[in-house]
Amino acid sequence: MNQSKPGVSNWLLILAVITLAVAPLVFVKGAEFGGADGQAQAEIAKVKPGYEPWFKPLFEPPSGEVASLLFASQAALGTGVIGYVIGLYKGRAEQRNNRHENSD
Repeated sequence: MNQSKPGVSNWLLILAVITLAVAPLVFVKGAEFGGADGQAQAEIAKVKPGYEPWFKPLFEPPSGEVASLLFASQAALGTGVIGYVIGLYKGRAEQRNNRHENSD
């Protein structure tokens, strides 16, 4: 298998991710990077100006920073669960393969 230096590849991947994250902030001047909730509310207001939501939120974060923290925590927890499940299934598959190789 022809593989370049792993350290160089990893640094190139990290540089690419940083570039993709920073490029919109540098090249799109004066743009508002709002969330989907705000855009959905604006579109609903256009379609039906007197619309009232059916439900009220159970919990309203006290500030935008707290909302961002909760969102990031939820994303980290979800990523951890998905990583655990993938690792669990990969480990089970390797154990099955090892048992199958040792039984021959």
